[in-house]
Amino acid sequence: MDIAGNWELILRIGAFAAIFGSMAVFELWSPRLERAEMSGALKSRRWFTNLSMVILSSVLLRLIFPAAAVGTAIWAQTQGYGLFPALGINPFVGGLIAFILLDFAVWLEHVASHKIPLLWRIHRMHHADTGFDVTTALRFHPLEIILSMFWKAAIIIALGAPPLAVLLFEVVLNGTAMFNHSNIDLPRAIDRQLRKVLVTPDMHRVHHSVIRRETDSNYGFNFPFWDWIFRTYRDQPSAGHDAMDIGLQSWRDSQPAGLLWSLLLPFRSNDQKKLTGK
Repeated sequence: MDIAGNWELILRIGAFAAIFGSMAVFELWSPRLERAEMSGALKSRRWFTNLSMVILSSVLLRLIFPAAAVGTAIWAQTQGYGLFPALGINPFVGGLIAFILLDFAVWLEHVASHKIPLLWRIHRMHHADTGFDVTTALRFHPLEIILSMFWKAAIIIALGAPPLAVLLFEVVLNGTAMFNHSNIDLPRAIDRQLRKVLVTPDMHRVHHSVIRRETDSNYGFNFPFWDWIFRTYRDQPSAGHDAMDIGLQSWRDSQPAGLLWSLLLPFRSNDQKKLTGK
């Protein structure tokens, strides 16, 4: 890995550690929900599995995609590939456009992972978590992480996205994912205002409901705008946050907290669109 790659990795790890640590402490100090699966032995199993998943995914991704998203942007730039270089767009303007379009691309990928059966088989491991806290943001199957990188790389090359914009997007995406999956008790007045520009934990928690119509909503990680535009925004869960069931209807026990069980979930019978509701 070259110097640029080292600095990119150091920055990303530093940002991850700072945001993860802050959210974890905030959750302990002021939790939004207090449930059995988010405390005690079951929480320890969940945290072990979810943290192990991000480590496995990161190692596998670097083996298959050593340069990752930023390296792809640097390579595309050196080759002169992409729409922005072809049109002579100013790098600053191109960076802003790239950030917004990459966010839309991730939102679209998320919708596809719910609508396309093969992708849902993989993505449902994320939704199988019966708890909802900062580690849920890390609970993505390695197969999903690799597929996601191919999708982002294609967008980056097609746009000729500036490497700095890609780096900022990756850091912000990881940070906001940990924020909006966290179990922090954000004051309701702040939540109402903040969700106008950023996906909040209460907004994204609706997406983790066992009720199908709620799971098929609030797909955003950074901006809430895409859910408004495409009418997939849902303000609150029907049962309320305290009473809502989180996870997948087919697996309401402690199995999803297991690492091996979670890794094998995409290869199990595809019986989970058994979400309740319409």
